[in-house]
Amino acid sequence: MSETEPKKRGFFSRLFGRDEEPAKPAPAPEAVTEQTVEPLEEPKPEAEVIAPPPAPEAEAPAVEAPVAEPAPPPVPAAEAASAVEAEPEPEIAAAPQPEPALAPELAPIAAPQPKRSWWRRLTEGLSRTSSALTTGITDLFTKRKLDAGTLEDLEDILIQADLGLATSARIAKAVGEGRYDKQIEPGEVKAILAREVETILLPVAQPLAIDATKKPFVLLMVGVNGSGKTTTIGKLAAKFRAEGKSVMLAAGDTFRAAAIEQLRVWGERTGAEVVFGQQGADAAGLAFEALQKAKANGTDVLLVDTAGRLQNKQGLMDELAKVVRVIRKQDPGAPHAALLVLDATVGQNAISQVEAFRETAGVTGLVMTKLDGTARGGILVALAAQFGLPVHFIGVGESVDDLEPFSARDFARAVAGLGEAA
Repeated sequence: MSETEPKKRGFFSRLFGRDEEPAKPAPAPEAVTEQTVEPLEEPKPEAEVIAPPPAPEAEAPAVEAPVAEPAPPPVPAAEAASAVEAEPEPEIAAAPQPEPALAPELAPIAAPQPKRSWWRRLTEGLSRTSSALTTGITDLFTKRKLDAGTLEDLEDILIQADLGLATSARIAKAVGEGRYDKQIEPGEVKAILAREVETILLPVAQPLAIDATKKPFVLLMVGVNGSGKTTTIGKLAAKFRAEGKSVMLAAGDTFRAAAIEQLRVWGERTGAEVVFGQQGADAAGLAFEALQKAKANGTDVLLVDTAGRLQNKQGLMDELAKVVRVIRKQDPGAPHAALLVLDATVGQNAISQVEAFRETAGVTGLVMTKLDGTARGGILVALAAQFGLPVHFIGVGESVDDLEPFSARDFARAVAGLGEAA
């Protein structure tokens, strides 16, 4: 012990530049260790750890105050050792910063999510419509006998889902047949709803057939602003390209610069050539030029975008009619299909859109989008019952996979809140 003490005194005197060697300076390390150990146990010293090299000198002056305090001499060796061991700890305390590095390690675990089936995407997309219907039916038919008042309430529920007056009356009648003054389970009502809706939709659930003998097969896309028309064109282009078809896009919505750019992006994504002009250019002239190029290139499918226009603006509808006339000058049979893109969230307004665009552009089929954004998806049933136009595709989301060919049975069962058909 006597041999180690002089060494510590010599070091202490050299550190502070003092010549005296009193027996009491030995406790100085104790004060140092006490001060260093305490902050190390708390997160407060982080600022000191991050500070530049002068930190050790900052600790030394703090020692001068406790030098005069008497401290028990037996402890210095153990505390000095603990102080030496404790000094590296500030570096470890700063180490929590690597936590962000754990995120990339966790990301691969969450990333590989299984691709959702179309049935799942459909049911999730129609959840708002089915929830409104099934909740109303359950509340209405739970522990209640069927009578005229019950059927009137059921009809109101169906009308609120935009199924239409005729369809709602038809379904209510089917539910009431042979069941008056009897209790009927909600599940049975849902099954009848699904059956009647499927019966109405089956005749219109027709896939879009691309006639390979017509090159290019011209698809004219029409619809009001905000219906998702340009996005639908991009999704269809992706599907046709996946089938091995060559595709050309004509950016005929020359009133919106954003629509032109949007179509160009889809062209890059799908590998489809895009014919476009300046904003405000003549849409009919651009469609004419695109058809010429498509013929020269032997393109399989030409998708012609048009400016979104309200069905009650006659001037704009006349411009659309001009596009159709100009296309027919080159090919009397074109456009070979005219698809009206409808936003399901507009509800009954979709009926007037079909009437106007069918007269102006000769609409041959429908694409219903944004079914995931409304509780009134029954409008598709009302349109089928009133017009009988083929429904080629429905959309229930933003991704390419969320636009799929229309299936009457899947739609009917999803709307009624039933499981996937066997």
